[in-house]
Amino acid sequence: MNPDSRLLTTRRSLHGVAELVLAGPQHAYTGEISLRSVPGGFATTHSPSLSVVGTEVLGLAGAVGINGHTPASLASALGLEATSLSAVYTDGSGVGRDDSLEVDATAAATIAEAFAAGDAALRSLAPQETPILWPEHFDVGISAGEVNYGVSAGDGYLAVPYAYVGPWSPPAQDDYWNAPFGRAVPVDEIGDADAVLAFFTDGRQRLGGS
Repeated sequence: MNPDSRLLTTRRSLHGVAELVLAGPQHAYTGEISLRSVPGGFATTHSPSLSVVGTEVLGLAGAVGINGHTPASLASALGLEATSLSAVYTDGSGVGRDDSLEVDATAAATIAEAFAAGDAALRSLAPQETPILWPEHFDVGISAGEVNYGVSAGDGYLAVPYAYVGPWSPPAQDDYWNAPFGRAVPVDEIGDADAVLAFFTDGRQRLGGS
């Protein structure tokens, strides 16, 4: 799957919203930055209750469309203040409070579907773990048996949504372990949640897990 400009722009904008409009205010209220996958998008795990579904942010004040806003104006429309997480981590989306946001509905659905498939697969892989959608790298994942499993919306390594298996001590790269951190394959090449689960399970078995 070759990314087009709509996917890249949408991913960057949604990543910025995840950080500055959802996780940032949540951290200011509760000290928590964790988000979660929900149908059609992602949401906070603590107060304030906010979710991104498609091209809108839903909050107590109602639904606000993302397009045409900056993180600062979007948060203000929701009765919040856009809040940076720079004191928590140094990496991230690179989106500023006053940057313009643009979200394409089809691209947003691609990202949401990838997160949903990953979340469902992770819950089947390790029922005792709760998948977290982390605002820093904009991925949903867990750690189990010193291995990271998850689905990323895409990043500088691979621009499209991808599933990954990342051992804390990565094996040498070969035909299977194709990434510096382990294995990564575009979700579009894998398939649905059952196929993503099979991807995770295969990686775990190759690492000696059951």
